[in-house]
Order: sequence, then structure tokens, then C-alpha cells
Amino acid sequence: MNVKLNIFPLVLISLLIVTGCSLFGGGNKPVKTGNESTTTGWEYNNPDNGGFEVKTNYEEQPGPGLVLIEGGTYTMGQTEQDVTYDWNNVPRRVTVASFYMDQTEVRNLDYREYLHWIRRVFVDYPEVYKNALPDTLVWRSPLAFNEPYVDYYFRHPAYNEYPVVGVDWLQANDYCVWRTDRVNEMMLINEGILDMDPNQIGRENFNTGAYLAGQYEGLVVENLPSLDPNKESRRVTMEDGILLPKYRLPTEAEWEYAAVALIGNTYDERLYERRLFPWDGHNVRNADAKNRGIMMANFKRGRGDMMGMAGDLNDNGAITVPVSSYWPNDFGLYCMAGNVNEWVLDVYRPLSYEDVNDFRPYRGNVFETLVRNEDGSIAAKDSLGRLKTRAVTDEEAAGRTNYQTSDYINYRDGDLMSRLDYESQEAARGNASTGSMYAQNEGDMVSLVTDKVRVYKGGSWKDRVYWLNPASRRFLDQDEARDDLGFRCAMISVGSQTGK
Repeated sequence: MNVKLNIFPLVLISLLIVTGCSLFGGGNKPVKTGNESTTTGWEYNNPDNGGFEVKTNYEEQPGPGLVLIEGGTYTMGQTEQDVTYDWNNVPRRVTVASFYMDQTEVRNLDYREYLHWIRRVFVDYPEVYKNALPDTLVWRSPLAFNEPYVDYYFRHPAYNEYPVVGVDWLQANDYCVWRTDRVNEMMLINEGILDMDPNQIGRENFNTGAYLAGQYEGLVVENLPSLDPNKESRRVTMEDGILLPKYRLPTEAEWEYAAVALIGNTYDERLYERRLFPWDGHNVRNADAKNRGIMMANFKRGRGDMMGMAGDLNDNGAITVPVSSYWPNDFGLYCMAGNVNEWVLDVYRPLSYEDVNDFRPYRGNVFETLVRNEDGSIAAKDSLGRLKTRAVTDEEAAGRTNYQTSDYINYRDGDLMSRLDYESQEAARGNASTGSMYAQNEGDMVSLVTDKVRVYKGGSWKDRVYWLNPASRRFLDQDEARDDLGFRCAMISVGSQTGK
């Protein structure tokens, strides 16, 4: 019997295997933008045809102090026995996109630089400086002699490298805004666009959003040459790839993912050990032969034992320690367990794991839009030199397909006020958000869990080892501060998830 075989499908399959599917975009290699549009055929960056400018060779650069946290999937949630029986972190699989994170906690030195800038620039608004000050009285205890820390911990140069404490969640966010602007201002100075301007006063200070909106001029050295035949020069735009994205607090999922650093104990997408701590094993002492027995973090070993016995101190820290102490985890991050707890971006809810997305989970979104004048132009800057924003209203959300309702903190609308404008800071400080979680009428039962309560993670110098587990979560009002609570900043990784 003669059988005729159609060999074309076999040849095609073989060709695809050999070429690695290069017929469909070159495998995993991204398509690079060329010199002309694949849509219209018009050449990019050509002043003769209108001068449409395209950045074709952009390479991502991390901001100062940041390291890349390559994203991926992991099981977020409880890895230790739930001794408090909170049931507030049931394990669930999520995916975190790549991002950047500070290698260390923000230091006293870093925060004093921030305060120096505020005092120098906002001379007419002394309350801005006052509101930014950390609360050094967090060290005070009625039955302990901690007054030396009240006097010296934040200001004395001996503590320069120690983590800043006494900073509430709102202050930490304001620091992130300031850091974004200072880094981007220096980027423009390094590019020769702006000159150093140490005499900025009040609202006439560099702010990234105000600069992009054309509301900040500064000491211009030379604007970029414009390829538009109708313009000689132009300001820098986001499309130029010079300005960096915003610094911010990490989300809870990002922080936990960065702490466990599973990049160090996986092989070919197989996880061979789910970590209790930011290092392998269930012990809190170093297992390497060279450093065997040395504590991996700074924490309270037991009642009345903050650092061990003289001559053999176990973690070398009665309180906090310098931010680059001990050993970094597999992402290169220091003190992701112990030293100080750290604020994260999320609003606390015990059952967030049931509600949040499985991609970049986060609770606390407040969708905002710029304040505009009646003619559609962007409104004037606020008293701190920043663009004014407001929450998206229900009417706007209903009338525009690209609007969501403004608030997903508690699935209610418009409950977060901005502190950025000095003139509304005190009102925002006293704002009770949406109030108590369960109260409907005066006299009803209330809860400590409100829309002003934020998550913090990590364990600290005064915590037992249980809280060093990255999955553990606690909460505190966003207006409160403690002597064992600090923060570090994060930033989105734009483009490639591998940072290349």
C-alpha cells in the first residue's frame, strides 16, 4: 500500500524548532525601534518632516541608593505558626513586577539632609519644617533612662549611619516626594539643562511635576535643541528618558517579596526551601564556617536580653545598629529582618488577601487628577511648589470610561486629604478619614482598623524573633511614630523585567 505523506508541516515544525521561533519576532529578543516608523514610513528625529523625536537607545538607570529586585511569582503570606491567631495573612500565590528598592533603611544622615533643605527653602513657612521633624520623644519611657537617646540619637554624628526612627507614615511619604525632586533636579544639572540653584525659596523650588507642566523655570543653562521646525529649543519631557520615576514606599507585597529573596533558593523555577527569614534555615545564627554562631539580625532574644553578655555580645546592638550591619540577603538588601520595622504603602485590613489582585497586590489606591482652571489649563502650584491634585469624583468616573472611582482603600470614595499644601496641612493632620470602620451612629462600637491605619513589617531591635518573619504583619495609625519603626524607599522598574 502506497501512503503519501505531506512533509510540509514537518518541515515547518523543524524550522521553528531550529530557529527558536525567530519567524515570530526573534524569540525572546525585543523588537528595537529603528530610524523610521514601521507604521507610516516617516523618519524619526528628522527636522525636515516635522521633527517627531524618539528616544531609540534608552537604557534604564537605577536611582541613587537603589538595587534591582527582579520580579516573579511567590507564595505571599504565613510561613510560621500564627501564634496570635489573627488569620490576617493566609498564604496565596501572587506575582510582583520588578522594581527598585533601597539597599538600606533611610539613615539619620539622610533625613537630616532633607530637613536642612526644607529649612533653607521654606523660610516663610516654618511649620513645614516643624511638621517634618521626627519625634525624638518616642525614646522616652517612664521607667527607663532613655533621655540620652532623646537628646543624641537623631543629631549626634555617632548615629549618622543608624536608621531614622520617630517618623510617621505621612512624613515618610513626604520624604519620598522630596527625594524624587532632588534626584531629578540633579539629573537635569548633570545633563547641562539646569544650573545649580541654592537660592530656591518657597514655591519656586524644583518639583518634577511642576517642571514637566512648564511651571518651573529655574536657572536654565541650555534647553534641548528642538527638531520641530517651529521651535528653536524645548524643555525636557518624560519621553526623553532623563527624569526618573517617583520614589515611594514599597507595597506590602513588594517588601515581603524583597525580604524573602527567593532568587537565592530556586533552581529552574523550582523552590527547594520556603524561607522563614531573609536567609535559609530556621536558625537566627550564621551557619557559615567562617562566621558560625554570629547573629544574623538585631532583635530581642528574651526578656531583659537586648544584646547578650559583656565580652560576648550576641548582636552588638542594645538598640538599633548601622543600616549596613550583618549580611545582605540574596537581593543585596540589608536588615530586612530586625534593626527597625519598616512602613509600607498599604492600608491594613485583616482580610486583604481575599480581595487584592494576584498581580502587584496592593490596598490603598486613591485615584487623582490634576486641578485645572476653567479653560483647561493646569492650576497654579500650591504653596510648596507642587501641582495641585484632587480625587476623581463619582460623576467623572461615571462619565469617563477611563476613570475609576477615586478610592479603593475601603471601597469608599474620596477619604484621603493631601498634606502637600502647607495651607491645608493642619486640616489634613486632623482629618479622621472615613472614620471608624464599623461605627454608623454616635455611641456605636468602633475598631482600631480604620482607613488611616497602615501596615508595617520586618521586626526590630525590641521584638522577639517571631516578628522577624517577613510574612508577619502589624499595623499602626499613619500619624503615629515609634522608636523601632523606620522606612526605606522603592521605585518602579520601567521596561524590561530583567533590568537589561
